[in-house]
Amino acid sequence: MLKEFREFAMRGNVVDMAVGIIIGAAFGAVVKSLVSDLLMPPVGMLLGNVDFAELFVVLSEGNVAGPYATLAAAQEAGAVTLNYGLFINTVVSFVIVALAVFVLIRNLNRMKRAEEPAAPTTKDCPHCCTSIPLAATRCPHCTSAL
Repeated sequence: MLKEFREFAMRGNVVDMAVGIIIGAAFGAVVKSLVSDLLMPPVGMLLGNVDFAELFVVLSEGNVAGPYATLAAAQEAGAVTLNYGLFINTVVSFVIVALAVFVLIRNLNRMKRAEEPAAPTTKDCPHCCTSIPLAATRCPHCTSAL
């Protein structure tokens, strides 16, 4: 049983999938940092110094009554919050990842299409082996009926 498992785990598809998952997780971390550290601060600045990570609505007061200056303060007080700013960051991250995957798949499909051979436009005459058009019903060289 251990031998069978090792053979299964070392198949090309399983190893490729594992590498893809690891690279995908690393790519997700890079995109999360891109969104939260590089994209959203300038967007927030353009919208009047808004920090999207700190946008929340208090649904229920915590042990210490609000208002709460930050999301961390609200969570520390035990308040129930609706964190729509974090959701916006996550949606932007998703859109960037989806766009990157789309571009990757699109380019892979283009390369795959470029490798496909063109449809043949000629055929060989079975009598004289001369190349003739596909629609021909008689060979122009040996006049054989096709």
